[in-house]
Amino acid sequence: MNFRFERALLVGKLNSLAVKIVDRTGTRGTKRPGAKAIAIDPDLLSHFEGIDPEKVLFITGTNGKSTTNNLVNHVLKSCGYKVVSNLAGANLNTGVATSLINASDLKGKVDADFYVFETDERFLYFIRDKFPGANLLVTNLQKDQVQRNGDPDFIYRKLMKTVTDFPFKLILNGDEPRSASLADKGREVVYYGVDRHSRSFVKDDTFVSMPCPKCRHKIVFDYCNNDGMGSFHCDNCGYTNGEAKYKVTDVDFATRKFKINGTEMTMQLDMPYMLYTYASVAAAVRELAGIDESKVAECLGSFVNIAGRVDSIDYHGKNIKYMRFKQENPETLQNFIDLIASDPEEKVVVIGYDTVNDIDPFYINSFYAYDCDYSRLIDSNVSKYIFVTDTICYDAANSFIYGGVDPEKMVIIPTNDGEEILNAIADLECDNVYMTVILGRFEEMKAFAIKEAKSGH
Repeated sequence: MNFRFERALLVGKLNSLAVKIVDRTGTRGTKRPGAKAIAIDPDLLSHFEGIDPEKVLFITGTNGKSTTNNLVNHVLKSCGYKVVSNLAGANLNTGVATSLINASDLKGKVDADFYVFETDERFLYFIRDKFPGANLLVTNLQKDQVQRNGDPDFIYRKLMKTVTDFPFKLILNGDEPRSASLADKGREVVYYGVDRHSRSFVKDDTFVSMPCPKCRHKIVFDYCNNDGMGSFHCDNCGYTNGEAKYKVTDVDFATRKFKINGTEMTMQLDMPYMLYTYASVAAAVRELAGIDESKVAECLGSFVNIAGRVDSIDYHGKNIKYMRFKQENPETLQNFIDLIASDPEEKVVVIGYDTVNDIDPFYINSFYAYDCDYSRLIDSNVSKYIFVTDTICYDAANSFIYGGVDPEKMVIIPTNDGEEILNAIADLECDNVYMTVILGRFEEMKAFAIKEAKSGH
């Protein structure tokens, strides 16, 4: 072991210990120890010992990385395996380094059965360059974070270089054109997918499609299970879905039942996007550890998602169902819309797009909202649409009008004040409320509602 790595590892472990002393919840310090260690030894990730690359799985993609990562970990651990992973979502090289620092001894030796890491699409190349791993699971490649990524093809090109330069066994979403086409460069390829179901839909020609990753002509979706995922083909070159070795079939949202390769399973959340997560997990644990679908079915019932996006608030008789979505990402917004539309009861929808503050300078946009299909939502008994936040509420309302929503059903409240928003909801006649706002604002609103309930007001 070289002196620089020895010093970096010690500094990382001391930082990790300090964080644990300060924060006993374990929710902080997921990247600081790794960042401090890498500052001393930039090649830190390449110096850990005892790791078989065939036992390493990287999970990347636009949507679903954290849930997939956590569920793969849950299944492996439920089967008695020891797993090293970045479960808290720190998916850059510093987060991976922190996980390895915490798992290693003072000499940098790590003793585990498997290593499963969620990785940012842009950082995967740099992580894999230092840390050998033989397996890569890709969830999907969608529009996301325009200021950082520009367009999905920017990320696609980066991933294509990664799978070209490194000999991965690829576990790919065969229903998503960009992801599936990465198969051309894999040393071995396995596809997963989802069969058509009751919530599949067809978009008309007013919605933007995507270029074929093979020939750059238009991709045609025969139907979609999620935005940008489903049965597709290119009329020019004939490119179509990858044949799924692990496929979700027989989906029944009413009973929350579905099958993967004939094995019946129960979904915790009856949302279409979760079906791709379940299929990818079944593929990952079978290919990585030989765990069959019956064990996956057993594990789904005991899974608690650390990175869950669904919560609720009870306030003045109103049940406010919250779903956190990733802004600038039409697929997660479409999932929220589809979730609401699946509820036939009268309801109110509260929309709170906000300032995007991940990169300086902070900015706002609503382009992603124009990619969504609102037709099922319009037909699903929504009595009122409420648009909040002081930065983008009018733009958000315009995107819904463009999608066909009746302006007479809209209320605009240009405020960031959580208490004011809750009081506006409390004044509604309808008790069934769906809301999406940024996570910090939701936590503020929930804390206020709990405090008020305890005070008896």
